[in-house]
Amino acid sequence: MPKKILIINGPNLNLLGSREKSKYGSATLEEVKKNCELHAKSIGIEIKFEQSNIEGEIVTLIQKAKGNFDGIVINAAGYSHTSVSILDALLAVNLPTIEIHITNIYNREEFREKSLISKAAKGIICGFGTKGY
Repeated sequence: MPKKILIINGPNLNLLGSREKSKYGSATLEEVKKNCELHAKSIGIEIKFEQSNIEGEIVTLIQKAKGNFDGIVINAAGYSHTSVSILDALLAVNLPTIEIHITNIYNREEFREKSLISKAAKGIICGFGTKGY
């Protein structure tokens, strides 16, 4: 049975391709999803790709992952820096988690340099654009 990975995208990532292209590039979230699906298929992994602008919906996605997925890849976007609830959900499900940021959060505004959800992550990928996925 192939491994199953849940990929969660947070607020404003639905605007990829049209928002701040100098920071986030021109790829749309749909293009990122297709690239992830192609790569996952090529290495025998199943993925589910989700996006929500709502913190509670992201918490629910994480909670429902327990028993259904082998790991989580999450770009919580702005919630990375503010959401204790997302951190708590990630800790509660105790699934291997990778945190992703399209930009280098350590080379941005000071408030972005700290990610609350990093405490639940096995690793962080940041600054490689959408190729980080």
